[in-house]
Amino acid sequence: MITRSAGRDALLLWFGSRAGLLIATLFGVALGEYLNKWHKWDATLFVTIARYGYDGEPGRPPDDGLPAFFPGLPAVLRMVHVVIPDWTAAGLLISLVSGAVAMVALARLAELEGIDGWMAVLALLLFPTAVFLVAGYSESLFLAFAIPAWLAARRGQWSAAAFLAAGASCVRITGLFLAIALVVEFVASRESPRQAGWLVVPFAPLVAYSYYHYSRSGDWLAWKHAQEAGWGRDFAWPWEALRTTWDQAMGSGDFAVAFRMEIAGAAVAMAGLVWLLLLRRWSEAVYVGTQAAALMTSAYYLSIPRMLVLWFPLWILIARVATRRAWVIALYALISGPLMIGNAGRFLSGAWAG
Repeated sequence: MITRSAGRDALLLWFGSRAGLLIATLFGVALGEYLNKWHKWDATLFVTIARYGYDGEPGRPPDDGLPAFFPGLPAVLRMVHVVIPDWTAAGLLISLVSGAVAMVALARLAELEGIDGWMAVLALLLFPTAVFLVAGYSESLFLAFAIPAWLAARRGQWSAAAFLAAGASCVRITGLFLAIALVVEFVASRESPRQAGWLVVPFAPLVAYSYYHYSRSGDWLAWKHAQEAGWGRDFAWPWEALRTTWDQAMGSGDFAVAFRMEIAGAAVAMAGLVWLLLLRRWSEAVYVGTQAAALMTSAYYLSIPRMLVLWFPLWILIARVATRRAWVIALYALISGPLMIGNAGRFLSGAWAG
């Protein structure tokens, strides 16, 4: 029986690791310069949407890629900015608070299965792309809705699960895959059909967001077409996507390193999916598998390592093994921890980090 406080341990790990990362990256850097180091890549686009909306900054050419980003984080950014004048600091604060919520929920989800929750949290925090849980990105905010939604579903609290999942759907398109997985979980748990109506709720934000862009541009799938316009993420057969990514990975330069990370991330994704299928964890396999299918049928692999931090079933699986064999989490920390620190350095230097 687990007697430790899962929530307390999760918070200690979360805030302790954030403090450690702050110390490791702050030496010799003025505060303003330090904040600028976090204002990179997608973090700048979230701020643009929060400040100016999806039309982008006035006086500049429109960015066709902006509709790819769902409005949840920009809306929260705008509210927090009322109190925190610096947009980057506001984004970091949102990730800090959201991450704390997500880690507590992850620990309690693991505890519900008789697993040491702190091990699941540690596995996530030490993953190489965990830097995106700190940055002003949407990963932490998504998990702050998604993991509590899954926890509520496991407890049979379907109304709470539905509204929490709807919050996740406001933050990322990943909420669509979560909503589908909740349907599978509902069927597998053989709940009363009278509760089934709640399963519609998580799909509502996607419909509303699609309608919003339809009213602006006449395009129901503006968020998808924005990914194609902004990042060239057209559909490709899996073997074509792999071949393109492989060719890029065999080149030279920093982006070749990034594509190697993508291939490694795809290998982890497939291993995790097979693991879930072998354990017959059907709903989690749907959550992971639908995302893997979407990511690996793009023109090339993009952001797969980063997406892995959203796959909370994987951290539960690692904790399940490590609860019985403590050396597993120690070995994992020795290998993954340095990679996480190194990748955080890549992000802060402006390199592509996943």
